[in-house]
Amino acid sequence: MMNLSHLRDLLPEAARDLRLNLDQVLSESGAPGLDARQIAFIALACALAVRQARLQAAVWRAAGAILSEEERAAAVTCAALMGMNNVYYRFTHLVGVEDYRQMPARLRMNALARPGIDTSTFELGCLAVSAINGCGACLSAHEALLRRHGVSVEAIQSAARIAAVLQGVAVALDAEMGAERMSQAA
Repeated sequence: MMNLSHLRDLLPEAARDLRLNLDQVLSESGAPGLDARQIAFIALACALAVRQARLQAAVWRAAGAILSEEERAAAVTCAALMGMNNVYYRFTHLVGVEDYRQMPARLRMNALARPGIDTSTFELGCLAVSAINGCGACLSAHEALLRRHGVSVEAIQSAARIAAVLQGVAVALDAEMGAERMSQAA
């Protein structure tokens, strides 16, 4: 999907597996069930969700060659809405009190109905961002919706793998930056 060679080169030796995984999950051969546009959308939504500036910039540039402006805006919508929803629905799920689940969320989510990209691709992004944010309730809901829309288990797994690798890359980049700061301070 993308040429992220510069980003890959920034990863420390300790993250060598992530270098290989990054190229793999962002290619059509390494992301069964997904096309290049879906891979770019999911990667962008995930890069925004992990909040690592260098990763965001690299994926934004690479996705720009594949996604329209409207599709990139939909990735922002996806990451932002799941940022909100994952916190709220993780709360209702983890507290385990039925009263909260029965109450209306009273959170605006109109963009879910008109995301600016096809529903299945948007939902794949929502699932991937929910995996990053650790919301089991949202993961279950998005996975079930994707299956009802006929999305294959391979495509769903590919979206989760993209989320996992980008989260790992963000951690490795942050660790490398932290190590650089500590060595400069010493």
